[in-house]
This record gives sequence, structure tokens and C-alpha cells, in this order.
Amino acid sequence: MRIQIDPHTIERAVARGANEDEIKDVLMSGFDIPANRNRRGKANVYQYNQKRLNMSFEQKRIEVIYTIEGDRIVTATVYVLYGNWEETR
Repeated sequence: MRIQIDPHTIERAVARGANEDEIKDVLMSGFDIPANRNRRGKANVYQYNQKRLNMSFEQKRIEVIYTIEGDRIVTATVYVLYGNWEETR
């Protein structure tokens, strides 16, 4: 299935600390999460071990909200959460 990353998704991803490669990785290998309004969601947890906004975080969780339109996955938005997750699935 082709992946179409909406410009809004890239804009939000960059502002929140993610990039296009991570979005694609989440869509291809992430685990399912709930989403609203006939949308779907996937997430993945990555080792981060960096500072963001003057705080140190071990991991970041990227959540991608998307729809399926024909043979395409079309992204709607992305969320990036920082913290520590024991279990990723």
C-alpha cells in the first residue's frame, strides 16, 4: 500500500520532534491504537535519550493518525509524546 504523507502531517511532525522516516516506520511496523472519526492509528516507541525543552527523556512515542483511501494510506496528523514506556505493544 502506498503512503501519502499530508503536508500538515510533516509540519506537525517537525514541530513535535519527528520526521518523515519515522512516520513511515510507524505506519509499516507500529502497533494499532484507537482513533476517532473513522480514522485509524498506529504508534511506535523509540529510544531517545536526549533533551527536549530542557528536560531529558529516555524514549519518545510517535502516534500517526491516518485513513485508508483505495490503495493509499493518507496521514491526518502525528503526535509525539516523550517519557518512558515499559511495554511498547
